[in-house]
Amino acid sequence: MTDDLEDLKTLMDAATPAPDVRRRAENLEQAQKNFLRAQGLLGAMRPTVKRGLMPRLTEGAKSMLNVLSHRGALTATTAIAAVAMVMILPQTWEFAKSPTTLPTNKRVEPQVQTAEVDQEDELAHGVPQNSLPEPVIEAPVIVEELAAESSVVSQPKMRSFSSEADSSTGLGIASGALLGTPPSTAPAPVQSDLSIAPETDTEAFANADTNPLKVTTEDPASTFSIDVDTASYSIIRSSLMRGQLPPKDAVRVEEMVNYFPYSYPAPEGATPFRPTIKVTPTPWNDGTQLVHIGIQGALPEIEDRPPLNLVFLIDTSGSMQNANKLPLLKQSFRLLLSELRPEDQVSIVTYAGSAGQVLEPTATSERTKILAALDQLEAGGSTAGQAGLQQAYQVAESMASEGEVTRVILATDGDFNVGLSDPDALKDFIAKKRDSGTFLSVLGFGRGNLDDATMQALAQNGNGQAAYIDTLGEARKVLVDQLTGALFPIANDVKIQVEFNPAQIAEYRLIGYETRSLRREDFANDKVDAGDIGAGHTVTAIYEVTPVGSDSIRNGPLRYAEHVEAEDTDEIGYFKLRYKQPGATESRLIEEPIFLGQGTASEDVQFSYAIAGFGQLLRGGDYLGSWSYDDAIALANSAKGQDTFGYRAEAVTLMRLAETLAQ
Repeated sequence: MTDDLEDLKTLMDAATPAPDVRRRAENLEQAQKNFLRAQGLLGAMRPTVKRGLMPRLTEGAKSMLNVLSHRGALTATTAIAAVAMVMILPQTWEFAKSPTTLPTNKRVEPQVQTAEVDQEDELAHGVPQNSLPEPVIEAPVIVEELAAESSVVSQPKMRSFSSEADSSTGLGIASGALLGTPPSTAPAPVQSDLSIAPETDTEAFANADTNPLKVTTEDPASTFSIDVDTASYSIIRSSLMRGQLPPKDAVRVEEMVNYFPYSYPAPEGATPFRPTIKVTPTPWNDGTQLVHIGIQGALPEIEDRPPLNLVFLIDTSGSMQNANKLPLLKQSFRLLLSELRPEDQVSIVTYAGSAGQVLEPTATSERTKILAALDQLEAGGSTAGQAGLQQAYQVAESMASEGEVTRVILATDGDFNVGLSDPDALKDFIAKKRDSGTFLSVLGFGRGNLDDATMQALAQNGNGQAAYIDTLGEARKVLVDQLTGALFPIANDVKIQVEFNPAQIAEYRLIGYETRSLRREDFANDKVDAGDIGAGHTVTAIYEVTPVGSDSIRNGPLRYAEHVEAEDTDEIGYFKLRYKQPGATESRLIEEPIFLGQGTASEDVQFSYAIAGFGQLLRGGDYLGSWSYDDAIALANSAKGQDTFGYRAEAVTLMRLAETLAQ
């Protein structure tokens, strides 16, 4: 094989001619001459090449003026040229009737049009859009500096600007674009050097300034409504998982603490719940104590619950199209359906542009029919929240029967326009429905335009709960694991009042519950609305108290203040709780004293302290001193206990994320 290759190489070398230096030089010289001749550089300077319609017209006009010398002939030819341009180019005649200054080197931006704007166009022109013929589109112009369509996030309907005459004829490209008819070619892409502007963040959260430290001699009583909502914790998780610290106003510490299940002692007998109070050292301050109040609601037999009537009020506006909004909502409601009984009923009302009943009251035994109605929901249009809310309540009232439980569940991304300019009118409207026995709960989906403040107001006035669902796991927790507690209250208008003994406690502060604060006189007023406790719910409240004589007292004595003599007692405060039985108008009272060193800190108590500290860190940690995220993580890890669903392990992960993001 080697010999054959050598022979082939020898033959190829013999057939290759030797290089001719002189011939190579001649060829190069001839090529240079040909290039100069083609470029027009052998003689005079190279003339400018006229490109495009307008440069050629101006060049021709200049040549004509150089030849013509008679002024009359010049005038005649100019008039003829003008008439010819008007006859040949119809657009010139339209421009003459309605002159418009055309910008140079600018591109008309596409505009997203809503259904309302389209209807206004139809009214303005007197012609419905679908009645006009589809325009014939000639050769489209492709602009080189425009980038690929793939960089566009959404595909809005393209509209162009034209004169009023063009829009009324229905002829030509401009008319077709104005009417929003689909082009026969791909839409023009956007410029590559332009970036899509981020959506405006319109989120609003219900919160208030952190509860201040109070001097016991000046204000010994603390009064608040209980809160079993958990939306704040889910919003915090959503922010941290996106690599952002949550907004300070999004952090409601009591909702973070109450997110987790605790094993408090269960009530005995006919009492709907049982309070358990413990007084233990503060993890972040050696000179103070924490008063931990845990309330466990009774869990009745599931088989004994009454039939349930649910009206799903679903936001199907255009902002709900993201995967973590309407698609997640559908999946969540599928989970809820699996927990309902055959005798329960479901109805679906939507609002987007106009409200409508998608599914009439249907027994949950007809699962296929309910799922089909749910799957047909699509996002589009603007909101009509007021009409949807009113219709949902009407449907709920038609479903209600004696001895049954009726609820409206509003599911929205929070961009909920209730259509009532007066907040008091909104409260009165929902309160009347609440008093009739139909409660309202709110489920939030998605971020960016989450109106948490409105969600909280609706749920609180509707005697329902507000929850934020960011994952399918959270949907299972809210709509499956906690369904009984969310839909079946065991006590209404639950209020707590703690009076501290000035002889034992110099200062105190309530951790969280800023939006649930009540006046002292509201506690005994049964007309004042407060929160409800559902079946099996747990509620936790934590006070930080500073004993008399402690080095941690922040407020020094006043010269003219009344001094309280120390008492020989371990009673540091008095706990009182008022509640109403469901449907009752008069409240009942539970009360007991609080003693220094009462009880021991179990794993549940220690973990609630870790979450309370975590929440305070996210809000700025004004009262935590040098206590850090590392301390919160260590305390939470030591008190995870039997974490059946992994909620506590997830909390530690969120603490670590917050620690990193805060650096």
